[in-house]
Amino acid sequence: MTITAVKTLDPVTVEIIRNALTSAADDMNATLIRSAYSPILYEGGDCVVALLDTEHRVLGQSAGLPLFLGNLETCSIAVEELYGRDVWKEGDVWILNDSYLGGTHLNDVTIFAPIFDDGAVVGFAATRAHWMDMGSKDVGGSMDATDIFQEGFRMGPVKLIEAGIETSVVDLIRTNVRFPYQTIGDMHAMIAALRMGTTRMKELVGRYGMDQLDAARDEIFRQTEEIERETVRNIPDGVYEAEGVLDNDGINLDTPIPIRLKITVSGDTVDFDVTGSADQTMGPVNCGAAQAVSALRVGYKLLVSPDSNSNGGSFRPLTTQVRSGSVLGAVAPAPCQWYFSHLGLLIDLVSKAMAPAMPERVASASHGDSMIITAAGFDPRFGRNFVTMEATLGGWGAWQGTDGESAMINNVNGSLKDLPIEMMETRYPFRINEYSIRPNSGGPGQWRGGNGVIREYEFLADCVVGLWFERSKTPAWGLFGGSDAQGPEVVFNPGRSDEVRTLKANARKVKAGDIVRLAVGGGGGFGDVSQRSRDEITYDIVNGFITEDFAKTHYGY
Repeated sequence: MTITAVKTLDPVTVEIIRNALTSAADDMNATLIRSAYSPILYEGGDCVVALLDTEHRVLGQSAGLPLFLGNLETCSIAVEELYGRDVWKEGDVWILNDSYLGGTHLNDVTIFAPIFDDGAVVGFAATRAHWMDMGSKDVGGSMDATDIFQEGFRMGPVKLIEAGIETSVVDLIRTNVRFPYQTIGDMHAMIAALRMGTTRMKELVGRYGMDQLDAARDEIFRQTEEIERETVRNIPDGVYEAEGVLDNDGINLDTPIPIRLKITVSGDTVDFDVTGSADQTMGPVNCGAAQAVSALRVGYKLLVSPDSNSNGGSFRPLTTQVRSGSVLGAVAPAPCQWYFSHLGLLIDLVSKAMAPAMPERVASASHGDSMIITAAGFDPRFGRNFVTMEATLGGWGAWQGTDGESAMINNVNGSLKDLPIEMMETRYPFRINEYSIRPNSGGPGQWRGGNGVIREYEFLADCVVGLWFERSKTPAWGLFGGSDAQGPEVVFNPGRSDEVRTLKANARKVKAGDIVRLAVGGGGGFGDVSQRSRDEITYDIVNGFITEDFAKTHYGY
């Protein structure tokens, strides 16, 4: 297949524009994070931004959550499909959090705006960020919701600002969330990011003109597509399959949720088909189809073009098949609060399926889930209510030539950071007694899987705790002779008479002095265990990655 740019520019100018667009997105992201009111944004970075062209194709997207890869444009496209191209007006800002359009849970709010120059639309700026509470039946989000209406305030695409003036939607948000001060503060941080994107885009238009920008865009897209197609051509044609299961949907605890992936490679194209996955569930593990496509794109990109930034030329060799009414293509009123668990599994399944064809590129499975803990209640130190949510780190899978990394965020969350202990203990009424690498949790192999972590909370005031831990039934698997990793464990009040072990909990009451101990799984091993050198095993023992007993049992040390 021959791909031709509309107009040829000198390569220096093309690279300057390419990097200027990426830098513009980075400036937007920095503006959002530095202006945000919530720790999950200014410490954790649970957000993403992008600049889009007039056809809603990505020009530049910041580092952030890979789970939103090529996903922001679905929101601006939805507006155009509903109201027509003429709906865009200068000074307007739109907002959307509908799970079936954006694909995620209601807490992930997308705010976006057209960019005008000399009276014409020249592109779009878009942001997405996690808002800590959307008025769900439980503070911050429910682990046992059975429909979308229990999960909070849901907005289709509506104007947040019209002709530069805030609309009544702002008041609706303020009166439907439990923490309006920080929520509206985060909203304004997102709007500030849009303004930064608008400024940077107009600077580029002023410097180069739209004709030159469009020509550079077409060349950037052409190069990206060409690189990806060349990689796909080198994959042997065929059908590749893999499957795994989630533990449950949080409601029917004894019923696993199967996720099935079929990949068909033909020439310079590849098709990802997940139509064989489970129907949408009663519990909140569903997602809209847009988010399933994003996860498939992450799996594709990890193998095909991991070193390049995404843009409108990315993913052109890829087609996806998602079944409406499935757990990956949910329709109303399916709950979607913890939509990401099967997406992390799906990304790992891409590597598993393609392992026979791309052994030098694939990695063994990671711990695979965000491993969420939430806490909410009244903080007597400050006389105010609080809510917090944190993803817990785990181990990544090994790959050919390299051990897996320990204490990493899961694959769907990318540059999301765990929250600093100092900040947590200052803002919230609990103490972190332990934060350490969990020895022996990574899978053995010629290259060892990374280890998960142990994180222990001691509560200093009565509150409620939520848990969403996954992948105990499908822990991180090994490849090419590597062994599986340990799965997660959560214990309330370990060693006491009221000890309880559970992986999921909704608004579980805890008292001052209670403890919850989180132990996250590791990544799978890679390659024949017998091929790991004695020196490497000794190094692992000395540095606390494994114990000597573990080495004797699994490596014959």
